[in-house]
Amino acid sequence: MSNNFTKVENPVLVVEGKQADNERLKAESDYLRGTIKEDLQDRMTGGFTSDNFQLIRTHGMYQQDDRDIRAERQKQKLEPLHNVMLRARLPGGIINPTQWLAIDKFADDYTSYGSIRLTTRQTFQFHGVLKPDIKLMHQTLNSVGLDSIATAGDVNRNVLCTSNPVESALHQEAYEWATKISEHLLPKTRAYAEIWLDEEKVETTEADEIEPILGSNYLPRKFKTTVVIPPNNDIDVHANDLNFVAISEGGELIGFNVLVGGGLAMTHGDKGTYPRCADDFGFIAKEHTLAIAAAVVTVQRDWGNRVNRKNAKTKYTLDRVGVDTFKAEVEKRAGVKFSESRSYKFTHRGDSFGWVEGIDGKHHLTLFIENGRILDFAGKTLKTGMLEIAKIHQGDFRLTANQNLIVAGVAQADKAVIEQLARDHGLINDGVSNQRKSSMACVAFPTCPLAMAEAERYLPGLVDDVEAILTKNGLKDESIILRVTGCPNGCGRAMLAEIGLIGKGPGKYNMYLGSDLAGSRVPKLYKENLDEAAVLSEIDALSARWSAERLEAEAFGDFVIRVGIVEQVIVSFRDFHHA
Repeated sequence: MSNNFTKVENPVLVVEGKQADNERLKAESDYLRGTIKEDLQDRMTGGFTSDNFQLIRTHGMYQQDDRDIRAERQKQKLEPLHNVMLRARLPGGIINPTQWLAIDKFADDYTSYGSIRLTTRQTFQFHGVLKPDIKLMHQTLNSVGLDSIATAGDVNRNVLCTSNPVESALHQEAYEWATKISEHLLPKTRAYAEIWLDEEKVETTEADEIEPILGSNYLPRKFKTTVVIPPNNDIDVHANDLNFVAISEGGELIGFNVLVGGGLAMTHGDKGTYPRCADDFGFIAKEHTLAIAAAVVTVQRDWGNRVNRKNAKTKYTLDRVGVDTFKAEVEKRAGVKFSESRSYKFTHRGDSFGWVEGIDGKHHLTLFIENGRILDFAGKTLKTGMLEIAKIHQGDFRLTANQNLIVAGVAQADKAVIEQLARDHGLINDGVSNQRKSSMACVAFPTCPLAMAEAERYLPGLVDDVEAILTKNGLKDESIILRVTGCPNGCGRAMLAEIGLIGKGPGKYNMYLGSDLAGSRVPKLYKENLDEAAVLSEIDALSARWSAERLEAEAFGDFVIRVGIVEQVIVSFRDFHHA
């Protein structure tokens, strides 16, 4: 997809002006060390101070507090109940049973919520870890071969890969590339090992320490990378800076189409921010993958906006300098020319639930995990169930970018016992509707400091109501890709939903309509500042029309565009708020 801005007259390659304070912070951080080690010893506060509040993000953590009790603590003249959320690095989302057992125990013993949360970044998060336990958390992960390096901050983050349980050989190679890309683009500083794993610091000169790809000031903003295997766009390529679309012949991977410049975040009221779909730069042979990845990252490193962080993502760099200019510089730095894009098609998104058999004869069970929250609930002991499965499973687990989980590589002889455990603990529920499986939310309250409205806690009840509406309108077995986020930062990928609800304030949402099943179209604003009752009223009216006026098998997102409820494709993403 192109945004029709491939050429820019007199492009501004580097934005001049006073740099954002984050640039000072990174430059003075001693390659991401800061004074985190000293801050850990400060027991006068449960949080991190000064620059360390931001620096811990490059180590995979965000400082948060329980917003449900913030006001009460203020009344008692107490500081907020500071804790951290950790996001693990898990390229391609694959984790083994031994690792699962370790993270299950840590969640039980040291997190405030006791849960393991599967995220839209195809990994897991711990929420509510207090300062005295942070170092133990990292050491626990390290003991089973995991870490959280560069899962947040101005770096390349966890690399996603299609969770394909069927074409085993193709998926294995794609997954290996996701892992190679992740390792290639990681920060080279030893700060993580020194601070969390007690590695002794080796004195080096600046020349020895320099980051060859990320640079001493790292990237202007966060950077997201994926590997995807058509026809399933299960990782939403258009939400990411850099995407490698697998092209195969005879079941063998020959290379990738490279898509650059996707991103969904925007800021309410700031028309200079907008969602954007990625541009297809063309095809490369697989042996050039790492060179192209490094070249895209270094062009963004050098040309990205370091003055205004709201315009610092790759998507804005492409629109400022022009796609052709950016692409030519990538070719120059990589020493590789893109050839014409190979044909591919995305036909669907999401996960296919239940058992499937792979071409290797192994069986794979995809489990629906609402909101990705693995915890024991009344009558639904998901966390205990996963623990029991991990104790006996001989394969691996694959976390999906849609917050679900695949028990992968199950031998025929083990299928029955795995399924029985899943059913006994509510991990399989045959009554889950297509609509619930097609719905997703970000975390929002009570942990996310950016949340303006509820999302995760709002979604289950919202889906109950939407299910009832669809049934009333004769659409019981149909579904709408429905996503809710507590703010416009894009974590729940609402800006690639057929109905996207983006939090505007407590109990208020902007409603966007019109993405497609393939995830290649950004929805348009339909109504602003809807309360929950108004949200349901609009969905009722819209689904009634969909039922009465749809073409055969026409998806909701296509319907609302065809009949003019919202306008068709955006010609220029920079005109997103005006079109």
